[in-house]
Amino acid sequence: MKATEYEDIEIGQSAEVVRTITEDDIQTFGDLSGDYNPLHFDEEWAKTTMFGSRIAHGILTAAFISTAIGMKLPGPGTIYMSQKMRFMGPVRIGDTVTARVEVVQKDDTKKRITLSTVCTNQDGEVVLDGEALVTLMKME
Repeated sequence: MKATEYEDIEIGQSAEVVRTITEDDIQTFGDLSGDYNPLHFDEEWAKTTMFGSRIAHGILTAAFISTAIGMKLPGPGTIYMSQKMRFMGPVRIGDTVTARVEVVQKDDTKKRITLSTVCTNQDGEVVLDGEALVTLMKME
């Protein structure tokens, strides 16, 4: 797989990853992370919270940003340096999340790229908003 070259990246370029959240996604993420917070696993308890039902892990939603960055833009060979994010709303089982990344700045001296990172649900509501800093690694 050929990595994207820094010089080929342009401000305004964007990419998206779309994923519908399933029960299995939440279970698998809980198993991998060890996060079995009842907000994600206990419907009866979750009904008593401000969300009114179970929600997906916030970091599960954020993982789709990593997918967009690592597989699409800039793509293979990208090194994640930092991620700022704000969780704006819940993601529930059955929601379709669109993770969108867009190049907003390039640092030619350090060859670093700043990306806007936004996740929306099927209704177009922003559920996660943030910014990532990445650099590219040479792949032979």
